[in-house]
Amino acid sequence: MSVQVVLELKVKPESVDTVTAMFKEILPDTRAYAGCEGITLHSNVDDPSNMILLERWQTREHHEKYMAWRTETGVLGKLIPLLTGAPSARYFNDIDA
Repeated sequence: MSVQVVLELKVKPESVDTVTAMFKEILPDTRAYAGCEGITLHSNVDDPSNMILLERWQTREHHEKYMAWRTETGVLGKLIPLLTGAPSARYFNDIDA
């Protein structure tokens, strides 16, 4: 069963354009990564520095492997200084309701 991932970012206001450009560059590779079933980036209407990634992965383990890869490639190291704090990742199972 797939898992939904909500990754929330609090971006420094002066870095919103930089972070948006970064995601436009890296998300095609994310979508091609093993286990990724889809990913979209969204900004809060009332606070554009508050962004979320809505992700669907085959399993939590696929997402965790992907995040380890992004750490190894240095992407997270470039992103973290543009944020006001650590990203928040939450995992959700689908409920047949």
